[in-house]
Amino acid sequence: MSPATGSTGYVEPGGSRRPPWLVAGLLAVLVAGELALPGPRVPALAWALAAGALGGALGHTVMVRRTRTVRVDDAALTAGRERVPLTDVDAAHLRAVRAGTAGVDAGAPVLGGGWSVPRGRTGLPLRLTDGRTVLVPTRDPAALGSALLAALPGRGTSQAPGPHAPDGEPRGRRTLGR
Repeated sequence: MSPATGSTGYVEPGGSRRPPWLVAGLLAVLVAGELALPGPRVPALAWALAAGALGGALGHTVMVRRTRTVRVDDAALTAGRERVPLTDVDAAHLRAVRAGTAGVDAGAPVLGGGWSVPRGRTGLPLRLTDGRTVLVPTRDPAALGSALLAALPGRGTSQAPGPHAPDGEPRGRRTLGR
């Protein structure tokens, strides 16, 4: 599934709605088997397992879509339930990351929570104007970076470049202000 862009910004869904539909299809096969086949009925255990699987798939899909969806609109970047105002994003560092001359500080926290970037995603390094660096988990870092830069036209930063500055000069500020 490709990220959606448009007048509302950028949206990268956290997960697919395919698993609940697959389980619903299994449930439909059970119903068809119940109605079409002569003889003994489908056991109650099979119905209970199918209903439990459908509930589990629905719950998992809702949870993943809430915690892993990434959005960029006119005012903020949202990853899961965390929201970063675009005024706090260091556009100069993002341009340097896209050019390959900057990276991420070691131990940078993952935006949206968790100990590490979820499987199947890449962490886009994002420096905030207070000097902290975070990783934004995304399936398409190039598209997310483009959407962020489009939402941040001409904005620079009030922060001096960090240790991975494009000019190569080390600075004193690091992740978490240490």
